[in-house]
Amino acid sequence: MNLTELVRLSLEEDLGHGDVTTEATVDAEARGGARIYAKEPIVVSGHAAAAEVFRQLGCAYTVVTPDGAFAGGPNDDTVATVTGRRRDLLVGERCALNFLMHLSGVATHVRRVVAAAPGLRVVDTRKTMPLHRALEKAAVRHGGGQNHRFGLADGVLIKDNHIVAAGGITAAIGRARAHAHPLLRVEVEVETLAELEEALAAGADDVLLDNMDDDTLREAVLVNAGRARLEVSGGLTRERLATIATLGVHRASMGGLIHQARWVDLSMRIS
Repeated sequence: MNLTELVRLSLEEDLGHGDVTTEATVDAEARGGARIYAKEPIVVSGHAAAAEVFRQLGCAYTVVTPDGAFAGGPNDDTVATVTGRRRDLLVGERCALNFLMHLSGVATHVRRVVAAAPGLRVVDTRKTMPLHRALEKAAVRHGGGQNHRFGLADGVLIKDNHIVAAGGITAAIGRARAHAHPLLRVEVEVETLAELEEALAAGADDVLLDNMDDDTLREAVLVNAGRARLEVSGGLTRERLATIATLGVHRASMGGLIHQARWVDLSMRIS
């Protein structure tokens, strides 16, 4: 679903059969402006969605603090300004703020996580809200993280259930090599050093080391000896990333970059 349709449905969900409060209290042709501002220190994300909300309502949206930048300091809390009919400003307020608060929350959380492990590539996963993936993955980038696969067609990632269904790691990698596009990298998830050895022998390009403790990860790096790119996932925390960054792995993937982020506090004030 594209952004235009997502925003249209979001507005339809909120507006329903009309905004009875605004229609009763605000003149139909009254025009004005509004300021959207951060009420705490944040990394901004979500302008595309917020701007589309107000565009569909006939209002003009102007970015003040761009995506990826900080807002919420004592002298720089303004995120955007909006002008148009006051009724339209009020109709769009909650929908636009919901996008900004959620996506800026992701960007803010990601910025804190990646700051804990300089030099380590920290990537997201497909653990996203349905239909919000493009926005949430953009928020990860705005926070300084990187994106893993956007969808199932973007790379071969053989996980535990694929291994069971295919009859084992070697069989799964063999089938992937036979059927996937030759330019796609083949990654396989392993949980033990024995499985890592099998994946490497079968020719995996990348290996996802799932839920291994730090000592086992150190051994895995030695076993790998540079043959495949190593990704660490499962049980990762911001505090643990500093250690992970010293182990010699290629990247760390964290679904929590998105699903553990809290919404941040923004507001809109009509002038």
